[in-house]
Amino acid sequence: MRVVILLLWGMSLPLAAAELSADHITRLEQLSSELDIPATQLAAGVEQAQFRQSVLDAIQRPWEAKPWYQYRPLFITHDRIEQGVQFWRQHASLLDRAAARLQVPAELIVAIIGVETHFGTRMGNHPVLDSLYTLGFHYPKRAAYFSKEFAQYLRLAQEQGWPLREPMGSYAGAMGMGQFMPTSYLHYAVDFDGDGHRDLFHNPADAIGSVANYFAEHGWQYGQAVAYPARVSEPVPASVLTDKLELVHTWQQLSAAGVKLDTQLPADTAVKLLKLELAQGSEYWVVRQNFYVITRYNRSPLYAMAVYQLSQELARAYHAN
Repeated sequence: MRVVILLLWGMSLPLAAAELSADHITRLEQLSSELDIPATQLAAGVEQAQFRQSVLDAIQRPWEAKPWYQYRPLFITHDRIEQGVQFWRQHASLLDRAAARLQVPAELIVAIIGVETHFGTRMGNHPVLDSLYTLGFHYPKRAAYFSKEFAQYLRLAQEQGWPLREPMGSYAGAMGMGQFMPTSYLHYAVDFDGDGHRDLFHNPADAIGSVANYFAEHGWQYGQAVAYPARVSEPVPASVLTDKLELVHTWQQLSAAGVKLDTQLPADTAVKLLKLELAQGSEYWVVRQNFYVITRYNRSPLYAMAVYQLSQELARAYHAN
């Protein structure tokens, strides 16, 4: 297989190939074998891809590195809430159908699309091919993940009939109104209006249905709470604060450590104590399984809390009118 790839690259002399090491070629061989993607298809993708320093620069300064008091105002704004209510009204029947069929609330779907792309108005200006190539072969820290997404993008583009360089997305290669990575697009995107296509770029029906499907498949518990504001006695015992996203405690354990809620929970409820940094001091939340499910979309508790709080603001504003 290596001979095939090298011969193909040698014949076409693509600029991108000259930037690949022997280890990169080995990785392409692995991807071809593991994902059952022809070497010729991978070679064609590499030939068309371009390295972009701007992508490497962007991934070094993620918004999630900010403290909560700076992160929250990026997403929960008067304008975004107004736009979200307008989006909700415009697509109310689709959102109602998604909620009924997939058991995911409308406000969560709207909040995700709002946080990710301002309701489909800002879907990214980086060629997806270039972003995934750059991160897959020039960002060692997460090369295994992004090189696989690069290969899956080639599969997806062929399935959808996209010219490889046409789709635009985030610096990380996320696409469409809900910013799906290629693997997620392949697995979770749905044709929600039955027109025979899964179009997350131009079709709100498919975008809404696909976001709902993502949460349904990741175990969203319809009608269950996401998070509760908590009161604690500082200093909080280190044993009940963890950087893990998983719910590693029960409510009985947090309660015994002095955490208090206005809501009564069964003692065996799986929970996590979350600490968020304010400009002065901290605030605390007790989060449940649905909060963890939001982190499956983006592995950041700040992201999950922003989505949750935006969803609550959207629901209040929508139902107030």
